[in-house]
Amino acid sequence: MRILMLGDVVGKPGRLALREHLPPLISRCGADFTVVNGENASGGIGLTGEGFSALAAAGADVVTSGNHIWKHKEIYAVLGREERLIRPANYPAGAPGNGLTVRQSADGHKIAVINLLGRTFMEAVDCPFQCAETLLASLPGDVVIRLLDFHAEATSEKKAMGWYLDGRITVLGGTHTHVQTNDAQILPQGTAYMTDLGMCGVESSVLGMDHACIVEKMVTRLPRRFVPAKGRGGLNGLLTELDPATGKAVQVEIIRIEP
Repeated sequence: MRILMLGDVVGKPGRLALREHLPPLISRCGADFTVVNGENASGGIGLTGEGFSALAAAGADVVTSGNHIWKHKEIYAVLGREERLIRPANYPAGAPGNGLTVRQSADGHKIAVINLLGRTFMEAVDCPFQCAETLLASLPGDVVIRLLDFHAEATSEKKAMGWYLDGRITVLGGTHTHVQTNDAQILPQGTAYMTDLGMCGVESSVLGMDHACIVEKMVTRLPRRFVPAKGRGGLNGLLTELDPATGKAVQVEIIRIEP
């Protein structure tokens, strides 16, 4: 069985790249289930209902998110009713939506998808490690395929989470920093790990945003509106082959499709 996880989709170029490249990628690599991070898919920051529908139509079985999911308030209602869209589970109680969903692959395997937010250099949210414990304990014993999108800034925090959950989840795909890391691996107890999946967007940019406005902001330190970069986008992510009987990863492959 094969699981495909893709990094943050950035703006319209990212959505168009997903629409163009994801269906043939799924067919070519034989992916049975696809997870896409959509927290920057609408306007470069946040996600709208229309943006979510575009990601699902392109082939995403589950759409994860991160700290920018709250940008467009219309998404609150979508989070409340759509099981294919999740937000970080370690926001305080009462936040719209859920941070865990259990879905079925086309061949009938149950798959749990968890979304967590890091705390190092990020917002002050509940402990992601303790939250992971609670969520894993809530899963039925027959749900052995467990995927985690850990949306975090610090590589050290992502690495620590990988070791903490090794053998208890199938894949940890890091998101948020938009730069694909070259460390796809299988940890000793069978968890596939990658510090950052990268992004789906325009590579000739600063993390998917127009480089000129970012440079101006950094040079002048004055407020500047960020806009998504223009151009054709690519895809970045991780393909994991696993044993569906145990939930253990057996092979990993870095996915990088340039425009």
